[in-house]
Amino acid sequence: MLNIKFIRENKELVQEAAKKKRLEFDTDKLLEVDDKRKKLLGKVEEKRAEQKVANNEIVKADSDGREAILEKMKVLKGELDKEEAELKEVMQEWQSLMLLVPNVPDTSVPAGEGEQDNVTVKEWGKKPKFDFEPKSHVEIMIALDMVDFERGAKVHGFRGYFLKNAGVLLSWAIWNYAQHFFLSKNFTPFIAPSIVRKNFFYGTGHLPTDAEDLYKTQDDDYLSGTAEVPMMAYHADEILKKEELPKRYLAFSPCFRREAGSHSKDTKGLIRVHEFYKLEQLVLCEASHDESVKLHEELNRNTEEFIESLGIPYRQVVISTGDLKRAHVKSYDTELWVPLENTYREIASASYYHDFQTRRFNIRYDDDGPSTGSGQARLKYVHSLNATAIPTPRILVSLVENFQQADGSIKIPEVLVPYMNGLREITRPGSL
Repeated sequence: MLNIKFIRENKELVQEAAKKKRLEFDTDKLLEVDDKRKKLLGKVEEKRAEQKVANNEIVKADSDGREAILEKMKVLKGELDKEEAELKEVMQEWQSLMLLVPNVPDTSVPAGEGEQDNVTVKEWGKKPKFDFEPKSHVEIMIALDMVDFERGAKVHGFRGYFLKNAGVLLSWAIWNYAQHFFLSKNFTPFIAPSIVRKNFFYGTGHLPTDAEDLYKTQDDDYLSGTAEVPMMAYHADEILKKEELPKRYLAFSPCFRREAGSHSKDTKGLIRVHEFYKLEQLVLCEASHDESVKLHEELNRNTEEFIESLGIPYRQVVISTGDLKRAHVKSYDTELWVPLENTYREIASASYYHDFQTRRFNIRYDDDGPSTGSGQARLKYVHSLNATAIPTPRILVSLVENFQQADGSIKIPEVLVPYMNGLREITRPGSL
């Protein structure tokens, strides 16, 4: 959420941000509603002040004077009730519009209409050249008894799966290796809840626009598709100390996405599943653009280094303005090579937001700067960033296909061997 004062002073910039992101948003309409809100708020506050004065006067008044004051208060209350009801309605409209205001993209974000205009900034690794007919991860994993899609669909339904045997070991190995790898980068580890209160999804920007992709509980809470949501909520309504920043968190959680709108896409295998697990990097830092940019590059590089240590070819793309999400200032996607599809597939993203999210969460810090007229410390909203560390089981798609061998076995990346119960290859069904 942008500051309404900033929006007023930079109306053209905000309207241009919406245009760049290919979003329908009317800045003039918001400012018109804001004018109405401020006018009504002034009237309501004025009448509340009159009520307070009348309450003080009635104590001192005689019986005749008290009756006149009561009559005045009766009229005042009727007018106040009407204006408060009108203010409530206007506030709801104002809040709805404020939730739709887009963040302003960084000047380094490439212009574009959509996903097709995302720009590749880096390619890494040597794509495998097989001297045999390669198979898909589905074929390989079924043959090695690493996954059961048929019973997964029976139990869960569409996109259901069971990982089993070496499929489970491989996932655990990735989690354990990722834990050691990312904790060496000075993160504090968390296991985060997946059931999160509705208002926090508005805080991160997943609501109202992503409602169709979220699972909802009977208590009007939601299942989170990323640990970003609970970890942002962790410090909601708190004032942090400047010396505590940056806060650097590595959070593990089960994740849930309905994959709404994707029913005809990637119906086979582990590319799009409803339930998965993810390690997420999240940082809260000082209100500095330069600091946000520096940390954004660092978080993104962490994921790159992790993928490189596995030996999986990947490419890095910077998201264009037309594909950039409403809340984002800038985003990178990391995409892994999938041999059987002869293409790259997204595995991770890294984004920063300035104070767009933290205004909604009301997360501030004591800047230790000049005090205000009241003598209170100067408070600023922190900046937020997040980046995928690694998700499972999606990474198994590229890992299995890139490391398959002619006899149908899978060579295990060297860095995962210490976590694989002594296995260096998965060579037969039920390998453990």
